[in-house]
Amino acid sequence: MEALKDKLRSVIESGLPGQEAQLKMAPSIRNIEALLKKIKPLKRESAVLVLVYPDENKYKTVLIKRPSYDGPHSGQVSFPGGKFEEQDADLTATALREAKEETGINSADVEVIGKMTPLFIPVSNSQVLPVVGFVPYKPVFSPDPAEVDYIIETDIFRLVEPDAAKTETILIEDRIIDAPYFDIHGHHVWGATAMMLGEFREILRLIDKSVRL
Repeated sequence: MEALKDKLRSVIESGLPGQEAQLKMAPSIRNIEALLKKIKPLKRESAVLVLVYPDENKYKTVLIKRPSYDGPHSGQVSFPGGKFEEQDADLTATALREAKEETGINSADVEVIGKMTPLFIPVSNSQVLPVVGFVPYKPVFSPDPAEVDYIIETDIFRLVEPDAAKTETILIEDRIIDAPYFDIHGHHVWGATAMMLGEFREILRLIDKSVRL
């Protein structure tokens, strides 16, 4: 376990793959909408937790399926996380607090090992910081039904498999776009979460298989 944790920290500290890796999983409309960042000030800052933990001889991470509601992220699959609140010391604290609230994990046990590249979200005019954390055991999840439909766990090295990343053509607000996505146990994980996973995938590609369980 220490080998993977240390290797993740080392790769992140040595230089992130950055926006180039994120854009490999960006919808075709993304470059147009990103221009909004140059026009409007950020509405808010947010953070998500990319949690890594051992389970069943694999290293896994957790995603959440959000319930349907009247909002831009209705029904989507995402990392646990949310917006910065005044009581948060920083965005890392935001990620840990939100992950605890949404999934029931013991955030005090999470060792933060690095941060990935912040990502601008045009639909909510916000910027999200992905925080990478590690716990040495499988968490006991107790999702908040108001925030989470259900939990999705996956082997982190699923991301580097050849058939993990796919593309589909979808219709959004009368526009046809190409949408890359990760196929995670039949779930189409696309948009901002796919872009963050895209950068995480490039980090994992730099980690030797010898550190896997």
